[in-house]
Amino acid sequence: MQNPETVMTRLLIPQSSSIVYSSSDGEPLAETYIHLYAILVTLEVLKQYLQGRQATVLANQFLYYSEGFPRLRVAPDVMVIFDVTPGGRDNYKIWEEKQVPIVVFEMTSEGTKNQDQGFKKTLYEQLGVQEYWLFDPKGEWISEQLQGYRLDGDRYKLITDGRSDPLQLRLQVEGGLIGFYREDTGEKLLIPEELAQALQATEARAEQAEMRAEQAEMRAEQAEVQVEQLKAQLRALGIHPDEPQPS
Repeated sequence: MQNPETVMTRLLIPQSSSIVYSSSDGEPLAETYIHLYAILVTLEVLKQYLQGRQATVLANQFLYYSEGFPRLRVAPDVMVIFDVTPGGRDNYKIWEEKQVPIVVFEMTSEGTKNQDQGFKKTLYEQLGVQEYWLFDPKGEWISEQLQGYRLDGDRYKLITDGRSDPLQLRLQVEGGLIGFYREDTGEKLLIPEELAQALQATEARAEQAEMRAEQAEMRAEQAEVQVEQLKAQLRALGIHPDEPQPS
């Protein structure tokens, strides 16, 4: 006969084969368009920046932090994880990936500030997320719009230098977006629209250079024709310009 305590333990501990870790809760991706745009741009900019590295950037996907308990989850607006296989995931399970997100961004608002300042901040602090950034694109409750926290020991302290240590980037508010600048070069990480404009400008310069080359080639051909015409006129006068002339 089985020990009653063993049976009770099996009943209390969920069996992993029967647990479903959902990838969606049917809720909107973001509260407003400006919040959605800030999320998507931040995701794309950081993905481009970390391309080629053992890292991934995920947006609004469930982060599960306790194996066997699918209700213990949070969905960061944007999270950066180092030392993992690049690419997307349907959700992120800390016990499988063996890495905690190193930086989390939340696009906050008046309606989410209590959760962002309370539960989420405490959770990320306890999980060991190195940096936690709150961005208020509408400036509803953060007057400077951007507020960051960095782990000091096991507690968060306010970031006062406007830079991300793990990402080696300087952050600044640019309207309804976060602007990211490389610390090593000072170069701005271009957002998709700026990348498209830069590509168009490069293509335009290439087309102009090609046109100038074609025009130069045409001028050279015209000059060659004029030279041949001049030689023909000289030969008609009994002068042979291709033969050595007497000194």
